[in-house]
Amino acid sequence: MSNLRGPDRQTGEDPVRLVDSHGHLQADRFDGDVDAVLAAARAAGVERILVPGWNLGSSARALELVERHAWLDAAVGIHPHDAARIDDAGWTRIVGWSGDPRVVAIGETGLDYDRVFSPIDDQLANLRRNLELAVDTGKPAILHCRSRAGARDAQDALLAELGRFGGDPPRTIVHSFSGPVDYARAMLDLGAVISFSGLVFRRGEEASADVARIVPADRFLVETDSPFLSPPGAPRGRNEPAWVGITARWLAACRDEPVVEIGHRLVATYDRVTGRP
Repeated sequence: MSNLRGPDRQTGEDPVRLVDSHGHLQADRFDGDVDAVLAAARAAGVERILVPGWNLGSSARALELVERHAWLDAAVGIHPHDAARIDDAGWTRIVGWSGDPRVVAIGETGLDYDRVFSPIDDQLANLRRNLELAVDTGKPAILHCRSRAGARDAQDALLAELGRFGGDPPRTIVHSFSGPVDYARAMLDLGAVISFSGLVFRRGEEASADVARIVPADRFLVETDSPFLSPPGAPRGRNEPAWVGITARWLAACRDEPVVEIGHRLVATYDRVTGRP
């Protein structure tokens, strides 16, 4: 993976600083070798990784992982797929964990109108209490948003839910951006940070390149969504944080900016958004 840092030993170029703003390293695909995966990420130049929960169990495991690796950060929350499966007792535990200093964000939450593993009414109710928790804690909400191919109903519904907060919406990170340019502009108007993943390389996501060009310099991030969404050149069966440099270089190319400068901005934005000292 060392090629992702750039040929610094051969040319004297600065290595590229990287972050992975969304990697599910507590997933069972990493059970046997997560320490080796983290070592590979470090060797590739990754300085920060945010490990989001998607349900009760994965939120607990995220906390366990960051307890063992202090350079990682955790998020706790309920994904739209699990919206119908969380009971009040489970939500109370999420609320309790949200105050932990190792937890820097709420989520992953949001809306998924593509697969609809939980009924839409349950998704909306779940999203609302995750957003309210973000407001209460002052921590950003990590937002998943997917519509069926060619549709935008989930994006429009998400904007409507954020609009319920009036002029003071919660801070948000748009995880693994997907959607049209005007949706991105609307999210930016609400103060969102936009994170790009290997999804940008897939057919149907061509608008992401246009979005990458308009995002302010202090409001973009990159991520792997490990173990999912492998970019070109990465193993399809299990994405890892070490591959996030591929997306960072795509972002630099879209913006026609040096990747080294992009890397410095990624670290600065991550630290500002998560409140890292």
